[in-house]
Amino acid sequence: MRGEVGERLYSAPPEGFIAARDEAVAEAKASGDVDAAREIAKLRKPTVAAWLVNLLAIRRPDLMGELVELSRALRAAQRDLQGPQLRELSAQRRQAVAGLVDEARKLGLAADPSLTRAKLPLSEVENTLTAALSDEDVAAQVRSGRLVRAAAYAGFGEVPRPQLRLVTAEEAVPERPAPRAEDRRGPLKRELTAARTAQKQAETDLEKAATAERRGADALARVEAELAEVERRRAAAEEELSRRKVARKAAERAVATARRHTGEVEGALEALDRDRTGKAQSGG
Repeated sequence: MRGEVGERLYSAPPEGFIAARDEAVAEAKASGDVDAAREIAKLRKPTVAAWLVNLLAIRRPDLMGELVELSRALRAAQRDLQGPQLRELSAQRRQAVAGLVDEARKLGLAADPSLTRAKLPLSEVENTLTAALSDEDVAAQVRSGRLVRAAAYAGFGEVPRPQLRLVTAEEAVPERPAPRAEDRRGPLKRELTAARTAQKQAETDLEKAATAERRGADALARVEAELAEVERRRAAAEEELSRRKVARKAAERAVATARRHTGEVEGALEALDRDRTGKAQSGG
């Protein structure tokens, strides 16, 4: 049941997510499945871009599986420094991402005909799919069909080392003495020191960026949880207001009935008084 509910919620347009989730929670509680109700209540509303990616994962898992296989091949090519293969796979990556973005567009318009291409954040979908190709964690989230926000590839990842080529004697400049090895060590050492410093700085920047991203994600999760609670309280307040309106109308009807009865009784008393007065005056 929980898997079916999650798939239904995350494949439907986001604007109706909160109401549909609350309805699913109520159904789970009514059936006595308190654990399911608790888990469903924790589900967070996706952005439009995340919803489009979820549609791909739910409706076209075959294409998403091909994307994951392509990402593995790309990482392997980077590690093995396979230049020609890497270029070929990169071209395949661009084609695959473009095809998936177009498929997401079609699925989104089919699911919600009121949308237009201009309203679809296709660039965010493309960024998310590109990030999935470079990051296994993002790929797992994308394939789950439960993505709540778009991802972005910051450019960090496995970077292939430069290709080095040995210069043979035939390619060497003629009649120019080769520099002594000792003469070359100094500049290389300085270059190595600079490279290590740059690497350390890049790693520090990466760590800071990752920490900032985690904090941002946590902050967003807290805001969305608060928003869900506000939505729940709003629904409860609207229900309470509706009950009070019904009670007020019932009270108004009761007042009208009481006033009418009071008028009738007063009229009857006045009639009796008039009748009694008339009899007294006539000597009766």
